[in-house]
Amino acid sequence: MTTMTEASVREFKMPDVGEGLTEAEILKWYVQPGDKVTDGQVVCEVETAKAAVELPIPYDGVVRELHFPEGTTVDVGTSIIAVDVSGGAAPAEAPAPAAAPAAEPEKKPEGRQPVLVGYGVAASSTKRRPRKGPQIPVQEASTAIQTELNGHGAAAAVRPSPPAVQPAPPVQERPLAKPPVRKLAKDLGVDLTTVTPTGPDGIITREDVHAAAAPAPEAAPTPAPAPAQAPAPLPTYDTARETRVPVKGVRKATAAAMVGSAFTAPHVTEFVTVDVTRTMKLVEELKQDKDMQGLRVNPLLLIAKALLVAIKRNPEVNASWDEGNQEIVLKHYVNLGIAAATPRGLIVPNIKDAHAKTLPQLAESLGELVATAREGKTSPAAMQGGTVTITNVGVFGVDTGTPILNPGESAILAVGAIKLQPWVHKGKVKPRQVTTLALSFDHRLVDGELGSKVLADVAAILEQPKRLITWA
Repeated sequence: MTTMTEASVREFKMPDVGEGLTEAEILKWYVQPGDKVTDGQVVCEVETAKAAVELPIPYDGVVRELHFPEGTTVDVGTSIIAVDVSGGAAPAEAPAPAAAPAAEPEKKPEGRQPVLVGYGVAASSTKRRPRKGPQIPVQEASTAIQTELNGHGAAAAVRPSPPAVQPAPPVQERPLAKPPVRKLAKDLGVDLTTVTPTGPDGIITREDVHAAAAPAPEAAPTPAPAPAQAPAPLPTYDTARETRVPVKGVRKATAAAMVGSAFTAPHVTEFVTVDVTRTMKLVEELKQDKDMQGLRVNPLLLIAKALLVAIKRNPEVNASWDEGNQEIVLKHYVNLGIAAATPRGLIVPNIKDAHAKTLPQLAESLGELVATAREGKTSPAAMQGGTVTITNVGVFGVDTGTPILNPGESAILAVGAIKLQPWVHKGKVKPRQVTTLALSFDHRLVDGELGSKVLADVAAILEQPKRLITWA
């Protein structure tokens, strides 16, 4: 027995840090048993299906136990760390009391155990629910048991049973039928006691007799049982030349989301190849502009601005589909998603209210978004509520692709590699900076005309970036 009471130990449970997620993987522990912790101190880092998140402890004390090692996936609501909040030393052995009476089961304190703010745990009840189904009387149960004992086993003794009392046979009522019907039944060999009457007041009719005399339909032949198939062999693989990686975390969530999107929203993809030489020159000029000093200036910045202008000119493209209410929800704001490849998988954080930002503000937001994603610190909130997305496959040297919509969004723009190509410019073939754009959109929300207008507007702006001023 120890002097430490269970009341001094607080169990910190895995909270729901991602808006309804059910599990998280423990990436790293920052504390070990015996370490002191304070309210608000980060004790571990976990990865949900959306992002990596640091968890603070909500009380002061000494770490008593870590319930799971790093790399373990734990369900939300499961205790992951125990902390002694009594402030005492390590548990010490206490002398056992002499001639102590039988101890009653120790009862844990009732009430809410503290976890992260906003998350509680419900006390469970130990009361057993009543059994369902019919209750067998004691006498019937005893008789059934005795019958079972007498009827099984080679060594069971044969006991004479008392004579059973035979019940009196039921009195058979005479069926109601008119004389002609009785004669018909006799001629057809039909027993009237077996006929179901359909006439008024339960009288048997001629039709009832004929129905009873009709031959019963032949039963369908019983199909021969199919030959038993041998069980499928268990899958095997060459451990020396193959490696299996568990699908979890961000990659697992992305896979589920992409499958759901591909088989829910009818995708249409359109392409356009455009001369972006003037846009590339403007990028170089902006890098020297004093108003853009210290900001991330690259082609993606102007492509994002071009898409925002195209959405402003074609606002119907910025929408979502409400399946439950069978409504199209038009968005009067643009949360611009930027697909980012990270060591943990593809994530799509978005810039909130991107439509209202100036070019320097948009550049600042893009820089913060990319830096946070590379560090693996993107929060779940940053990936919620997107309306349209840009994915830059050109950074991998790819010309274009057919991107899949981020779930709940109406369109996604893929930007291919920008490279010198022979191009007809002012009537002559010259080397120009050229790229291919691909726009995928939800055909429930966006028809071919609207999608074509949006893609054509983006291309026109990148070909003549002065339209950022004249069309804004």
